[in-house]
Amino acid sequence: MKLKLATALTALLVAGPAMADLVVPNLSYRTGPYGANGTQYADGFNDYFTLLNERDGGIGGEKIQTPECETAYNTEKGVECYEATKGNGALVYNPLSTGITYQLIPKVSADKIPLYTPGYGRTSAKNGKVFEWVFNAPANYWDGASVAIKYLLDQNGGDLKGKKIALVYHNSAYGKEPIRTLQELSKKHGFTLSELPIDPPGQEQKSQWLQIRRDKPDYVVMWGWGVMNQTAIQEAANIRFPMENFIGIWWAGSEVDVMPVGDAANGYKSLTFNGVGTDYPVYDDMKKFVIEPGKASQGGQFVGSALYSRGMYAAVVIAEAIKKAQELAGSSAITAPQLRDGFEALDITPERLTEIGLPDFGPEIKMSCDNHGGSGMARLQQWDAGAKKWSLITEFTEPDQDVLNPLIAEDSEAYAKEAGITPRC
Repeated sequence: MKLKLATALTALLVAGPAMADLVVPNLSYRTGPYGANGTQYADGFNDYFTLLNERDGGIGGEKIQTPECETAYNTEKGVECYEATKGNGALVYNPLSTGITYQLIPKVSADKIPLYTPGYGRTSAKNGKVFEWVFNAPANYWDGASVAIKYLLDQNGGDLKGKKIALVYHNSAYGKEPIRTLQELSKKHGFTLSELPIDPPGQEQKSQWLQIRRDKPDYVVMWGWGVMNQTAIQEAANIRFPMENFIGIWWAGSEVDVMPVGDAANGYKSLTFNGVGTDYPVYDDMKKFVIEPGKASQGGQFVGSALYSRGMYAAVVIAEAIKKAQELAGSSAITAPQLRDGFEALDITPERLTEIGLPDFGPEIKMSCDNHGGSGMARLQQWDAGAKKWSLITEFTEPDQDVLNPLIAEDSEAYAKEAGITPRC
């Protein structure tokens, strides 16, 4: 296996882009238990950069290359992909894996290459004083947990005292991320929290749903990924748990999570930090310059899906950071450290999103030396099984920073002490 991977990585490097190009490696996963999810994200990521190349001639006159390296959502393979591609002019990494992210944080810090982890990874990396090379705007897992509880507060007249909330989570670093935050929020708002881990990949969870049927929680919140999500939604339907009381994190809010369950998934909700569907001007350009000319990743079969849109959004943020870096450097051919400066000075306003062709698609992203996570705002979407589409049901909502900021400070300061980092700014 290691020999095959090494051969594949060598081939990738041989066929790699010219050093003059802007190189943004795509650490994708199109195989393995999470391939159905990773594929759509990778397509959106690739296609936005293709759009910039075809429509605009690249960014600042420089073409963008997105060489892919298959990780299969495997941490060891993800690290090997990083090591194999970092010397090829790589400007930034976006591995779409919390496990890979945790392993890459010390590596990118030593190599001085930005790591962009929107909506995943290590939450406390929001603290740029400690995590100089990591950015996780527009929102992180603790933001998501807080916005979910804020929504439930709104649904209950501002009072959750006596309510029972069950957390069903992927038994991994990813799934465990929201636990501390939800525990603190339960103390603040008086609800009872139960925690139900699901061992990955997540196809076996009948005992957890039998416990839910017995305990009768008022709400279920889910931190899932891949087949775990559709299995959980099906199990919820089997015990007739009300779908409108079932809320997933944004990684549990794609079409592949709900469509296999059919009509029984109707009313299921999830968090999101980006828009839904193709009713945005950028998709007209995508059709003209990428899809119709046959340049779309995998033929464009997933254009507009929830995960395609999120992968595209990640590319949008990286592209805007590149533009800012070019502006600051006074050069179109930037380095990875210069791109880090671009991320830190990034300010994607609502007006800029409209110019890009994505009005109201995401919250404003404004970063600084100490804030690498943006505002943390998110919103909710709901699945309409009849129409087979997601509908946005709330506006962007700010998380409870009074609860989150001390947690961010505590966790990041502990990391700084452990890693021997002197906080900057």
